[in-house]
Amino acid sequence: MTAHTAATAAPAVRSRTGGPRDEGPKIVEHVMGWTLVVVVAMLVVQLGLL
Repeated sequence: MTAHTAATAAPAVRSRTGGPRDEGPKIVEHVMGWTLVVVVAMLVVQLGLL
């Protein structure tokens, strides 16, 4: 059996890695990411690291 036939013969099962679900709202993820960026930027400025 070649690698190609082994790959096509295997069932299409996606393993879950514990990451965020694909069905969730993306806006919450973006808002939380930008909030983290702003908080880190404020911390850097307050500590005088910039």
